[in-house]
This record gives sequence, C-alpha cells and structure tokens, in this order.
Amino acid sequence: MNAAARPTPATIDATAYLAVVNEVFDGIDAVLAALDDDSVNRTPQPGVVNTVFALVAHLHGMAGFWGGSLIAGERNPRDRDAEFHAHGTVAEAAALLADLRTRLPGWVEVAAAEGVRDPHASGTSRTDAAGASAAWVLQHILHECAQHLGHMEICRDLVVAG
Repeated sequence: MNAAARPTPATIDATAYLAVVNEVFDGIDAVLAALDDDSVNRTPQPGVVNTVFALVAHLHGMAGFWGGSLIAGERNPRDRDAEFHAHGTVAEAAALLADLRTRLPGWVEVAAAEGVRDPHASGTSRTDAAGASAAWVLQHILHECAQHLGHMEICRDLVVAG
C-alpha cells in the first residue's frame, strides 16, 4: 500500500492508552516481584505452558515489532519462536519490561501524529499486518499484554504453589 492510500490516523487518546497499558505493566511487575531467578524460568506444565520469563520476552518482541517496527518505522529484529524459549533472570525480565515502558510512549506519539510508518515491516506471523491502522496496532499491543499478564499470573500461582 503506498503512503497516499494509507488510512488517516485515528484520534488516539495517548494519555488514556498509556494509563491502561501501565496498569498491565504494573501487574507484570507484581508477578516478577513474587518470583526468583529459578521460578521465573519454570513452568507448571513443560512443553505446554510458557514460563513467565518467556512471556515477558515475547511481549518485548511483540511490542517491539508492532509499535517499533510497524508504527515507528524502526528496525527491531525479532525471532518470535526464540521468545517462547527465552531464559533469564528476574532482573533481565524487569529490564525488558522497563524498556517497553520507556519506548511505548514514543510509539504511541508516532501513531497519534502519523499513523503507521512502515506497513510492510517483517516480524509477525499475521498476514494482515500491512493493512493495520495505528489504532488497531495499539489495541493489539494492549490485548497481547493483558492476555499474557493473565497467563503470567496463573503460571506464577502454580509454580510458587508447586
């Protein structure tokens, strides 16, 4: 799709959006605070359920693609499969989340002012990314973060109890 044919950016309430996303990020921080470097890498069902660390790595990669590459036109390399096998420390997971907290407001600003800069960025398994509006992309990021926060909370509860 050429730049002239791209949809006009929707009105985006950046303050409200970031407030809701930050509530989700606060929930992820709370999950990480309840884990140690061993439990952040454990799963209640190996081969079926992702670890908390892997989910944080996935959110970082997912948002880096959708917000950074697609919306902002950055070149954020992504290995989606590797995200789900990632291992690390609680501090490293917290650093990935802190990086999202720092970078996301800039991506939201670009989305509100310009829309999508690079609709043909690569880094997703979805086939509809090129036609996504900036508003849809931001809602997708929020959806993924909230969904995986729930997964992290369940994983934490089962790993800590087990």
